[in-house]
Amino acid sequence: MTTPALADHRMRANLTLALAAAIWGFAFVAQRLGSQHLSTFAFNGVRFGIGALSLLPVAIWFGRRAGRVTSIRIAIRDVLGPGVACGAVLFLGATFQQAGIAGTTAGKAGFITGLYIVLVPLLGIVVRHRTTAQVWAGAALALVGLYLLTVTEALTIGAGDLLVLVGSLFWALHILVIDHFVARHDPLFLSTMQFAACSALSLVLALTTTSTPFDGAGAALLPILYAGVVSVGIAYTLQVVGQQGAKPSTAALILSLEAVFGALGGALMLGESMGLREYAGAALMLAGIIVSQLPERAR
Repeated sequence: MTTPALADHRMRANLTLALAAAIWGFAFVAQRLGSQHLSTFAFNGVRFGIGALSLLPVAIWFGRRAGRVTSIRIAIRDVLGPGVACGAVLFLGATFQQAGIAGTTAGKAGFITGLYIVLVPLLGIVVRHRTTAQVWAGAALALVGLYLLTVTEALTIGAGDLLVLVGSLFWALHILVIDHFVARHDPLFLSTMQFAACSALSLVLALTTTSTPFDGAGAALLPILYAGVVSVGIAYTLQVVGQQGAKPSTAALILSLEAVFGALGGALMLGESMGLREYAGAALMLAGIIVSQLPERAR
């Protein structure tokens, strides 16, 4: 029996997760704006560097509060190897996504990226994770939706959409890599280290591929700060707090609304719109995400 106090606690947790999903959805707008002033490597290098710095004090506070962290130096050393491994996969996903978002809309990028939720259980077959009939049904819906969203009547697909799609494959792989390490390491310190590793890889390539990689940093300051501090530092904290009081199945569904908020942000702030075919595709993709998640999360 659910008591009023428990129901109220879960409601606050669900609203917290919804806020995190909204922040991540609107981050597609920030990335789109940032792509107009900075190269892919420069934007991601600065963004994830700021994100790592903003998340570190949160990791320290939560770690000490839970009794998992007694020494910051030992905690960082413990996640160094796993963090670099996760950061390398994160780097690939973020690179393809940021490169692609310059050639598509924030809304379409949100829905295409959200496909990773369906891809995770399918890729999990490789490591012998169980995949249900509902997952296959969700994948079929999402695939039809992806076709309607990205493939034109002339059977062509935009370069930006294709790059974001490749990025979603790496986002799915990233989830599996995180799943491998997170049971044995502090999750927030692991996230901080992976963001730092992704930033370092991006900055190295930014400095070696462009003579003046940060010339547009001033014009992109607000998108960088949003994508770094708000999307990483604040939203990840909200996710940690929210998931402590929400049901796993509910949390998964609420966080999947990131794609919807991405489309909403693109429409409100960038004046983006989609045709009937694309809206139908987006709806089918969202339905596929929901169908694929309900049984697994509930279980």
